[in-house]
Order: sequence, then structure tokens, then C-alpha cells
Amino acid sequence: MDLRKIDDTISVSPQISVEDVAIAAQLGFKTIVANRPDHEEPGQPLMADIENAARVSGLEWVYMPVESGNITDGDVDRFAPMIRDAEKPVLAFCRSGTRCTILWALSAARTLPASDVVAKARNAGYDISGLAPRMAQQAG
Repeated sequence: MDLRKIDDTISVSPQISVEDVAIAAQLGFKTIVANRPDHEEPGQPLMADIENAARVSGLEWVYMPVESGNITDGDVDRFAPMIRDAEKPVLAFCRSGTRCTILWALSAARTLPASDVVAKARNAGYDISGLAPRMAQQAG
């Protein structure tokens, strides 16, 4: 599992396995968020199997699939209250972690300066500087 901490409330990761769920629980995560649709690519674990592992491990489970490369304002509108209200810390995953980071960044831009959002994402290994215009929209 390739955990990338954005801040104390959320970390992101590329695709996790069923076995990774118990490790996430041991590491203290309280909620797992899946932003990847089932069957996006051959061989990926089924979300129902990861959900079951999350529930067995006592974790909250949120399935919020978002199409890669097509994050809409509606997706951000759904993500923002979910991440605000989720039991923390949260582990969000998708294929590479980028989708989760973008969703977080666009929702965080509603309450944090864009420079802080970009810096947190950069520290986690994601360059989201190209999102500046969309973050400015979210702040407005």
C-alpha cells in the first residue's frame, strides 16, 4: 500500500487490496473512501470485497466512484460534505491517488487558500498546480 499523507485528516493511495484494509485499520484510519468505479480495468479488486473487509475491520466505508479525467462540480459537491463529516483520519483511494487528491483539493479550496492546498498535495507527491483556475472558482 502506497500511502500519501495530505494532512492529519486525509491520506490518499493508489488502488488498495482487500488485505490492505486490515493494515489501514491498524494504522488508525477510521474511514475508507473509494473513488474508483468497479471494472475500470481488468483485475482490480471488487469494491464489494473491499467494503466487506472495511466493515469487518470496523471502518466506515464510502463508495463514491468518479470517472477518471472527468471530475465534475457535482462530484466535488458530493465529496466536500462527505469528507468534512467523515470519521477521521480518512484513507481515500482510486487508480493512482490523483482523482482523490483532485476531489480533496477542489473541496478544500472552498475553505483554504489555494497555495496551501497546492503545497499539501505537492508534499503528498501530486502536482495540482494546473487546477488553480478551478480552485479559484470553488473559492468564489
